Amino acid sequence: METAFKLMRLLPWTDWAAMAVFFGGWIGYARFAREQHGAGRSVLAATNRIRRQWMVQTTYREVRVFDGVVIQNLSTSPSFFASTTILIIGGLLALLGTNDKATELVRDIPFAARTTALVFDMKVILLLGIYVYAFFRFTWSLRQYTFGALLIAAAPEADRFVAENLSRDAFADKAGLVVGLAAETFNDGLRAYYFSFAAVAWFFSPLAFALATLGVVYVLYQREFRSEVLDALTS
Repeated sequence: METAFKLMRLLPWTDWAAMAVFFGGWIGYARFAREQHGAGRSVLAATNRIRRQWMVQTTYREVRVFDGVVIQNLSTSPSFFASTTILIIGGLLALLGTNDKATELVRDIPFAARTTALVFDMKVILLLGIYVYAFFRFTWSLRQYTFGALLIAAAPEADRFVAENLSRDAFADKAGLVVGLAAETFNDGLRAYYFSFAAVAWFFSPLAFALATLGVVYVLYQREFRSEVLDALTS
C-alpha cells in the first residue's frame, strides 16, 4: 500500500486523471467497436462480408493466382507498419538514454509543460508501450494473412467441389474468417497509432492529453461507423 502511495505521488492528480481518460477511452472504444463488429454495423463488418464473398468466388476459379496476389498486397500494409514501428521504438529507446537533452528541448517548445526528467521518462515509456503493442498486432496480422494464403493454396480445385460434393460455404466461412481476423488485428495496430498521437499531447499538458484522447475516439467512431465508405459498402 505504501508503495502504491509513493507511485501516486510521482505525478500530479491531473496527470493520473488524464491517463485514466486515455486508457478508459482506448479500452472502452475497443470493446464498443468489437461489439458493433459482431452486430455487423461497422466498416470492418461490411468488409468481412465482402471477404467471404471473395472466398466463395475463389472456389469457382481454376487458377487462383489473382487471389494470391490480392493476399500478398493486403499483407504489405502490416509489413510496412511493423518495419516502421521498429524504427520508432528504436528512436524512443534512444530518447530515454538522452532524457536531459530531450527535456531541455521540450521546455523550448511553446505551451509545453515543464516537468522533471522522471515524468518525462514516464511519458516516453507510455509511447514506447503503445508502439510495442502496435508492433505485436502488425506482426500477428502479417502471420494471419499468411495463414489465409495457405488456405487458398490448399483449396480443392473448382471441379472437385462439384464432383465430391464439397461445401463451398464451409471453405468460404473458414478462409473468410481467417482473412477477416488478419484485417481486425491490423485495425488494432492502426488504432494504437491513432492513440499515440493523443499520448504526444501529454507533453503539452494533462488537459491537452485528455482532450486529444476524446478527439481520437471521435475520429475513429466517425470513420468506422459514420463514414461515407460504410454507406457505400452497405448500399
